[in-house]
Amino acid sequence: MSDTQTKNAPAKGQPKTAVPITVAHGDGIGPEIMGATLHILREAGALLDIETIDIGESVYKAGFSSGIKPEAWDSLRRTGVFLKAPITTPQGGGYKSLNVTVRKSLGLYANLRPCVAYAPYVHTKHPGMDVVIVRENEEDLYAGIEHRQTGEVYQCLKLISRPGCEKVVRYAFEFARSQGRKKVTCFTKDNIMKLTDGLFHKVFDEIAQEYSDIENEHWIVDIGAAKLADTPSQFDVVVMPNLYGDILSDVAAQIAGSVGLAGSANIGEHCAMFEAIHGSAPRRAGQNMANPSGLLQGSLLMLDHIGQSDVAARIQDAWLKTLEDGYHTYDIATPEHTKETVGTKEFAEHVVKRLGQKPEKLQGRKMSGSSFKVPTAKRPLLDRASLKKTTLGVDVFLHCCDTDAEKLGTRLHASSTSQLELKMITNRGQKVWPDGMPETFCTDHWRCRFVHPEGKEITNRDVVELLDKLESNDFDFIKTEHLCSFDGERGFSMGQGE
Repeated sequence: MSDTQTKNAPAKGQPKTAVPITVAHGDGIGPEIMGATLHILREAGALLDIETIDIGESVYKAGFSSGIKPEAWDSLRRTGVFLKAPITTPQGGGYKSLNVTVRKSLGLYANLRPCVAYAPYVHTKHPGMDVVIVRENEEDLYAGIEHRQTGEVYQCLKLISRPGCEKVVRYAFEFARSQGRKKVTCFTKDNIMKLTDGLFHKVFDEIAQEYSDIENEHWIVDIGAAKLADTPSQFDVVVMPNLYGDILSDVAAQIAGSVGLAGSANIGEHCAMFEAIHGSAPRRAGQNMANPSGLLQGSLLMLDHIGQSDVAARIQDAWLKTLEDGYHTYDIATPEHTKETVGTKEFAEHVVKRLGQKPEKLQGRKMSGSSFKVPTAKRPLLDRASLKKTTLGVDVFLHCCDTDAEKLGTRLHASSTSQLELKMITNRGQKVWPDGMPETFCTDHWRCRFVHPEGKEITNRDVVELLDKLESNDFDFIKTEHLCSFDGERGFSMGQGE
């Protein structure tokens, strides 16, 4: 479907022709809030040539396990701009998250989530809060690689790459500079995950040196999250790996006033997606109750991206004036500041009526389109070919229901080969052999570390020989991980207690 908007003349400096975008109306409250959002965009003079696609629950149930049809990808590639309402992923059945699929398939590596307070019209304990979360969008535990390895133990792989870290960290600094922000903070848990989160922190420190005009700092994510919830004024732009960013952007949006008011931009080199950060809320569907503000805020980020920032500022002014005048949806209504509690459609109409008006107390829009320019790498990525990789051993994971670590260690040590000797056994990361503690609780999942007796390099053939001997001795191995160094730097973690 095409909907070329020409009702109002473009604002000064705006494009003269409509910009192609792809729109999905989504599930649950999605069609209602998308209808309200598009109505406001239309009336404000946004120049959009809309292509509509179907995604989400109905597509899942039609047999498309990804929740999106092949022809929809053609539209996304053609327009490069996606305005998406929330969708519902059916429970069970192994369905994968469509949001994650779109972000990763299109290379949308940076998720930008502004969290702003609108006090006193929206209740918050933190008036004046203005924090932007930049979330890595493609990696971490959201790789979605999971396995059930034994009767008792499940695994999810956490994957973090140097290029992935470099892209999102540089984006955070470029965003801060383009918006005149003064500080970028990194959250990780590298006191525990020294290799994966450690890499993110290391890359942050490296890139921060290139931005001497911007303050930088690092927090361990747990105390950082506590500080963010208690004293958000200490933060400006916060960049972090995927899972932490997902959780803490919701926390930040809620303490600013409401998750329902927050939009987000998903930025890549070839495409960008804009959405609300909340879900499809099916229990509120069809009741004309949902607040369209989150999706509307996402659409304003989209207008910045496509060069229509003047239209975005006009809409934001009208939206803020609507809040000031006391026309609120049920989720943000308060006795002190709500004149009338209105529905989805009515809220949109109040915004439209105030187009051209300025808020009296709340600050107007500060964002600009320059914030969405994808930064060009200023230094080459790591030269993979130049790294010297040395294999030093192998971790063999076993499924064994006997929880006697000493007995297992004796049996395994007898299965060592001339090139690979048992050094350590852990259970859920804790060393239990040799010299384990009887109080340590063990499951049926064991990591058994084999290394060369003299610390020499080993080969894949040595690993195959070891596995062959383990199999002949009736050990049920379920996974192996090579223990490697790279240019002499150890590339694997020690066992807890090793």
